Amino acid sequence: MTARFLVIAAIMVVVALACVLVPMLRSARREGRPRGPFVLALILALVTPPVVLGAYLAVGTPQALQPMPAAENQATLAEATRQLQESLQRKPNDAKGWALLAQAYSALDQPQQALDALNHLLKLKPDDPDAMVAWVEATAETSPSHRIDDASRAKLQRALQIEPTHQRALWLLGISDFQRNDYADAAKQWKTLLPLLEPGSRVAETVKQQLAEAETRAGDTQNATVVAADPATALSASAAVSSVALNVTVKLDPALVAKVQPTDTLFVFARAVEGPPMPLAVARLKASDLPAKVTLTDAMAMTPAMTLSKFTKVSIAARISKSGNAMPQAGDLESAPVEVATDSHAPVALTIDKVD
Repeated sequence: MTARFLVIAAIMVVVALACVLVPMLRSARREGRPRGPFVLALILALVTPPVVLGAYLAVGTPQALQPMPAAENQATLAEATRQLQESLQRKPNDAKGWALLAQAYSALDQPQQALDALNHLLKLKPDDPDAMVAWVEATAETSPSHRIDDASRAKLQRALQIEPTHQRALWLLGISDFQRNDYADAAKQWKTLLPLLEPGSRVAETVKQQLAEAETRAGDTQNATVVAADPATALSASAAVSSVALNVTVKLDPALVAKVQPTDTLFVFARAVEGPPMPLAVARLKASDLPAKVTLTDAMAMTPAMTLSKFTKVSIAARISKSGNAMPQAGDLESAPVEVATDSHAPVALTIDKVD
């Protein structure tokens, strides 16, 4: 697919969309109907194709779930979104309107509002595969860990029951399997996805790479299970599969003991020093486990495209959450971050000694 072909195709799409949407806008103006939804449709039609292409080429990275329109379109898009929201208050059963609103909020980088719109949409169209997959994407984007939880897995599985060749559903279900260390299942999803993609495309090559990584890890995990004599040995063998193993010890400042309940949640996480803000690895424990020892590995990756071994230096920190929510909140207790090279074998010591 040449650049010339892409340019020509893009021009044809824009012209075709303009021929359809501009008359709709003029008709709405003549009839006195709100112009917001039509303006919003026109903006999204022109903005979404290049944004979606860029996001899809970056498949596997949660930040790719955050499309942004050109700066000059922001004010107009925001105003059209506001008008559409007002229209939906009068017509709450307009499924197309809720779908359009979710796209608009996603383009405005407001994932929580997009998720709210998708919740309305799914009440009206509970078996819409596209809506279910968009809901999973928005849910992952609003979660600091970007993990795909059980409710999201259920929606992906339902979407694939309805549309077995849904590409985004197959990719995300594979991501979920990978996050759970179910590498064989991840490989199965991506094997189904690969023939649906354009051969030789960047997306197909990315899926091939992640498929190969999942198959390698699946084989290593099986071998480790055969050798292991007990669960503890199996856990150590599985950790050894990772090319990175950062040993972390976490303790609590005695001055803060009274502020912690045994049922509070302890998060230990690593982020790239120079890279996206999403965690590259997260361990979740109980505060009652303190003092705790944790080994952060590639197996704890949020996605196979964002692992510890892909970065030379990371920042490691620990946090105690009262709510059990991975999103930082007032009253949480934290440690100071410690920067470390990913090829280091020296233990990392963290002390939780401050309150947000």
